[in-house]
Amino acid sequence: MAPSKRIPSLTLAVPASLTSDMPHLREKTFKVGLIGRAAAVFRVDQILVFPDRPDKDQSRDLDFLHTILSYMDTPQYLRRYLFPLTPSLKYAGVLPPLRTPHHPVSKKVGDLQPGHFREGVVVRTDNSASFVDIGVDKLAVLRGERVPPQSRLTAKTLRLIRGVPEISLVNREEINIYWGYGVTVSNLSLGRVINRGSYDFVVMTSRRGKSLPSVLGTLKNRWRSARRALVAFGSPKEGLTAILKREKTNIRDVADVIINTIPRQGTETVRTEEAVYATLALLNTIT
Repeated sequence: MAPSKRIPSLTLAVPASLTSDMPHLREKTFKVGLIGRAAAVFRVDQILVFPDRPDKDQSRDLDFLHTILSYMDTPQYLRRYLFPLTPSLKYAGVLPPLRTPHHPVSKKVGDLQPGHFREGVVVRTDNSASFVDIGVDKLAVLRGERVPPQSRLTAKTLRLIRGVPEISLVNREEINIYWGYGVTVSNLSLGRVINRGSYDFVVMTSRRGKSLPSVLGTLKNRWRSARRALVAFGSPKEGLTAILKREKTNIRDVADVIINTIPRQGTETVRTEEAVYATLALLNTIT
């Protein structure tokens, strides 16, 4: 059974310095892969990457995270169209597969049924239609639409005519099952992103946060009434309190709940990817 979409929609916020504790590109790639995999497992709708060191140029880190996370969310049959070979993708082979509904395994056109959704890329266009690679052994036909080649789109199968799939365009928001995550890179600091955004429930993780039992009631009630929730995480070297303090923002002014999801930790530190899995697993259980 296909997983349903989350209500409210969930944004996962991670800092640009996420991989600053990894010495080699291979390890950096693998670490980002863990974040992308966690997002898919727990049905995150959006991953927000924010700059956390205003004293440094983090453009390369932001670009790297965006490239790896976007590459992971893209079905394998589309990657050759959308991602040229770049140094950032040198170790893409270590990334775990997502196996979400928008990463179908079947490659046979005969397995398509009316109403099936697929991600696609426009291969060519003529005067009356666009021809789209949707990951099967024949190009799909999008009639009455002239979409520029190399454009990515989401399609719905209408019918098969002599073994050729005809499709229509759909908005990903219209699909009622989990359909992967988007990736947003912000040039704004975390506090400014939250203040300017439309999030109506913000959860921040901290070793100094409250225990789950003490905030459980608030967490459940606010989650049920929210439309857009955001869960934020610190970097390998700094927690969210320190990151926000640098922009002269008090964590309590931007967070609705500050929670410690790994109480009585047995290690001196908890890595960001470990905190992501622990936190999303708890939220998935209680919300």
